[in-house]
Amino acid sequence: MKDIPRIIGKYDSGQNGPLLFITAGVHGNEPSGVVALKEVFTILENEKPNIKGMVIGVSGNQEALKKDVRYIDEDLNRTWTKENIPSGEKDSHEKKEMFEIIDVLKKYPESNFTKRYFLDCHTTSAASAPYISVQEVNDNDSWAHKFPTYIIRGFSDIVLGCIDHYESRIGITGFVFEGGQHESKISEKNHEGMIWLALNHACKLDFNLLKNYPEAAKMLEAKRDSRKTFEIKYRHGIKDEDDFKMEPDYSNFQPIKKGELLAHQNGKPVYSEWDAYIFMPLYQSQGNDGFFVVEEVAVD
Repeated sequence: MKDIPRIIGKYDSGQNGPLLFITAGVHGNEPSGVVALKEVFTILENEKPNIKGMVIGVSGNQEALKKDVRYIDEDLNRTWTKENIPSGEKDSHEKKEMFEIIDVLKKYPESNFTKRYFLDCHTTSAASAPYISVQEVNDNDSWAHKFPTYIIRGFSDIVLGCIDHYESRIGITGFVFEGGQHESKISEKNHEGMIWLALNHACKLDFNLLKNYPEAAKMLEAKRDSRKTFEIKYRHGIKDEDDFKMEPDYSNFQPIKKGELLAHQNGKPVYSEWDAYIFMPLYQSQGNDGFFVVEEVAVD
């Protein structure tokens, strides 16, 4: 991940329509969204299909991407708070990058488009099926349910300062997409598939206009019949000084039982208090979210 430009790609075919604003690499150890964006924009530029509106792909934490670390000074996906944005303070590397991304977005105001959508691409430290994380504001939830993967509600209501929190706050519709485990090549394909599907739903891209129907999109669509929606019940937070270690081999959406040993923190066992599912178990050195507990919910 050397010399990643802030704008990875931009494409339109001169037709009025929405903006699709895609970010990737907000965490520097999660480059698969960047790889996927490069692939999609290469195809768009070579084949020049008609779309409504415009799609733009933007890199996140450029310096952390270069160094293959989650962040430099602080988590870029915790800096987008109601306090930080109006202050204009750039007292950390991540805040400087945050304001650079905001400056890009300001060049594409709401008045220039019929609607604005966002997609933020991430991966997880533990093995995971691909899933959408959606904040239940505006029309985000109904938009998310147009897509075929698992859906998690409420993450941004527990963990503040995420980029999707900011984008939703200024009236843009969208969600975070977690493509899979950090080092998995499948994550790149999942991100590519979600980008194609977002182009189809937001910008009315007809896949039949492409030389080859995107296999990555077809791969994700095959998951539609098994889609489930979950809500977060509990966040197990940790501090920088804590000694935290998950029990091995947990993966996202794995069932857990009440009384099950999940982790050790500062030498003490951490047991489940629920019959539910585990979500985002921490298997990396950086981060302040030990794990989450989620429950499946019915969707109207």
